[in-house]
Amino acid sequence: MSNFQEQYTEASAQVLSELQSALERIDTAQLERLADEILKADQVFFVGVGRVLLALQCVCKRLAHLGVKTHYVGEITEPAIKKDDLLIVGSGSGGSLFPLGIAKKAHKTVGCSIVHIGSNPDSEMKEIADFMVRIPVRTKNYLEDEIDSCQPMTSLFEQSVLLMGDILAKIIIEQKQLDMKSLWQYHANLE
Repeated sequence: MSNFQEQYTEASAQVLSELQSALERIDTAQLERLADEILKADQVFFVGVGRVLLALQCVCKRLAHLGVKTHYVGEITEPAIKKDDLLIVGSGSGGSLFPLGIAKKAHKTVGCSIVHIGSNPDSEMKEIADFMVRIPVRTKNYLEDEIDSCQPMTSLFEQSVLLMGDILAKIIIEQKQLDMKSLWQYHANLE
């Protein structure tokens, strides 16, 4: 692989360019509303599957570092969700069975706030979620207005979820004027 360095440099530039495009196309009004919902909720729950769940778990942990009470659906110590809580559903297509089923149950039996982070604005989640934060990148639906990607499957969506979460955390830190050093009080200390 004599040209590996060249391939790496080119692939890095392509991925970063895609991420820049994706993050620029997120509606900041939707993102601001999400921040408001997170801060007013008693607890914030996340649900997704596969790599989307992994990205959401990172966002969940980061918000916990800000003092937000967070959980992901299925964790062994998951408490009951209540009306004053927020459920964040991550699904690019908006049709993944498990997240959709959990959202339906939360909507019907609990009545908590529900936000969909995804790409498909016309999925079944449209009828369940209070609103959507759209990341308009390629999903398995291949919608016309989605940003295409050189990466496999929905990598761009998962990466965008993670970075959007970290950007949102940074904004919350600035808005609440949190001292960065004080955030370590929320970090795991049995490591």
